[in-house]
Amino acid sequence: MKKLRYALYTGCTARESTPELLKSTMAIANKLGIELVLLDEASCCGASHLQDFDDMLSLVLNARNICYAEKLGLDMVTICNTCQLNTSLTKERLDKDPELKAKVNAKLAEVGLEYKGTSEVKHFLYALQDDYGYENIAKHVTKPLTGLNVAAFYGCHNIRPSHLQNHSNGGENPYVPKSIDDLAVALGANSVDYGSSNKCCGFHVELQNPKTANRLSGSAMLDAIDNNADIMVTPCPLCHLRMDVQQHNISKEMGREISIPVLHLPQMVGLALGLSEKELGLNHNVTPIQ
Repeated sequence: MKKLRYALYTGCTARESTPELLKSTMAIANKLGIELVLLDEASCCGASHLQDFDDMLSLVLNARNICYAEKLGLDMVTICNTCQLNTSLTKERLDKDPELKAKVNAKLAEVGLEYKGTSEVKHFLYALQDDYGYENIAKHVTKPLTGLNVAAFYGCHNIRPSHLQNHSNGGENPYVPKSIDDLAVALGANSVDYGSSNKCCGFHVELQNPKTANRLSGSAMLDAIDNNADIMVTPCPLCHLRMDVQQHNISKEMGREISIPVLHLPQMVGLALGLSEKELGLNHNVTPIQ
């Protein structure tokens, strides 16, 4: 098959709070023969907070990030659901509104950039699904995840709003998403059917209302556990921070002990491809991986 090449927008979290996500993403890309060019010049997407404070600044920052992919002549892949939402929303607004695009480009011209709209934006999950193909990934599996019950946790921003994200996520059904479940099966695992896979983890309300955040995470995690999940897997580092790091506080809030490994999506793939714990950064995961 033709070698795939993308510009990788890491966002902030994968470089700082969850370095294992970037490490495992690069490791599986290398194993699969996918070239990822890091956009080292890129900045934060605004994390769904800057937008409320200064909409124009948010548009300029996200357009600037896309410009770096355009300069390379590559489509952009993201590895954070919130980055995916903010970047793709910027692209949609600018591509549909010439006047707004002109205003943004007037600011970008100050740093020698121009947004053209030539690069597509998609999450790495959907690059694996739609461009590489799960059947091709399966050919690289050396340690199938046989007998492992995987609960996919999609979160919010990769699948909603569907009118926006369906441009880049293969038409994923936001009510019954299947991309991660299908990937787990391709890797030899069992897919856990549970009702909370597409719920919110609570990350964006954690500072304002930790009780609500813990209840949102806890409800989803207990749903997965009660449906016999061995591990949870998420494509979003913000969901991962909530559900991996906060299990002690979540347990206290829910009044029930919660202990389940939470993997980043590329960590799950990497295990099936025979990559080592070190290559996948599993030592950074807070909840032990058995």
